[in-house]
Amino acid sequence: MIRANNPELKSWINVPANSDFSIQNIPFGIILTTTNEKHVATRIGDTIVDIFRLARLGYLGEKFDMELFNQPVLNPMMKRGKQFTRDLRNKLSDIFSDAHHPLASNSEHQSQIFFAPEQVVLQMPVHVGDYTDFYSSIDHATNVGKMFRDPENALLPNWKYIPVGYHGRASSIIISGVEIYRPKGQMKPKDDEPPVFGPSRLLDFELEMAFVTYDGKPLGESISTAEADDYIFGMCIFNDWSARDIQKWEYVPLGPFLAKNFASSISPWIVTLDALEPFRVPGEKQEPEVFPYLKYEGNKNIDINLEVFIKPENAEATQVSRSNYKYMYWNMAQQLAHHTVNGCNINAGDMMASGTISGPNPDSFGSMLEITWRGTKPIKMSDGTERKFINDYDTVIMRGYAEKDGVRVGFGEVATKVLPAK
Repeated sequence: MIRANNPELKSWINVPANSDFSIQNIPFGIILTTTNEKHVATRIGDTIVDIFRLARLGYLGEKFDMELFNQPVLNPMMKRGKQFTRDLRNKLSDIFSDAHHPLASNSEHQSQIFFAPEQVVLQMPVHVGDYTDFYSSIDHATNVGKMFRDPENALLPNWKYIPVGYHGRASSIIISGVEIYRPKGQMKPKDDEPPVFGPSRLLDFELEMAFVTYDGKPLGESISTAEADDYIFGMCIFNDWSARDIQKWEYVPLGPFLAKNFASSISPWIVTLDALEPFRVPGEKQEPEVFPYLKYEGNKNIDINLEVFIKPENAEATQVSRSNYKYMYWNMAQQLAHHTVNGCNINAGDMMASGTISGPNPDSFGSMLEITWRGTKPIKMSDGTERKFINDYDTVIMRGYAEKDGVRVGFGEVATKVLPAK
């Protein structure tokens, strides 16, 4: 058992009921401090902990190089590998869970190390070198196939044989709170008329999770499903914005381009794969039988509750989806094994998104395309207006958490407001 995952642990730091940031979580992120410095940090309850200052005051000992925490991104720390971050999380757990720890009674040091959320600005946690988007939810793929292809043969022939994916744009991955502009591009609203150019009319969210990697193996070598967990640092919530009308016109023959590369939004805290271990569950039965390199042992899916809300300007938010990461057909281990089976190398900070996560029922669909079934079933907002897709000045909010035996490990939220096209 990973020591920091002990469900019996309690903290001397206040953790409100139903907080995403229990002592069993200990996620990692980057904060901008009041002195305009960027440091590695964690969060417990409503307290943000500056790990660099914690180390500088001697609480981490000599095992952990404090300069790894005096950084604007997590990448240098992640380059130390899985055992380093596991040891660090265990050490932080010891500090937070021991009521007799010296920090618990040192208010002067606490004032230097602890911050309220409003006292810091959360930053992009990692420098994303490469970004891959998968297409691994069978319910989502089936829904899209029914809408746009043959309802009787919704899945393409390759879908149950390979974790389908494509290389996306890393530079436009942004953190929660950064506003986006409605994208522009070419569209073909009517099949019998020429295309038109303008702002997307069918802007959509995609409810996804993403995992972030450690450094992988050298170019030419592969990572097996049995090894995959050792190369995965942690996860965040991922909103892969999509312009459906632009995508429909451009995706043949090479797939999405302008419809996807304008923005993808992530939650600011990376929850370690270690912290999610207690929430493992079996995945779906995969038929036909997968190739040997995609076979795996144990439970590789994770039970993560996911929620999506749309908040019109000057109105209350309306929940539009309640899904779960456990619905994934292809799991992370298989995705990483497939990604590298041809010898592709991965680096610390690479981000790999799940693809839209939809469940079997309409209230668990992970995009407006499915929820409103191509706009034929509009949904009503709290202010009485209707939505087929996302309007200007709407804010899309996604939240996620795992919960079991009284322990909650969550991700916080990713919230993004849409502004009119420039």
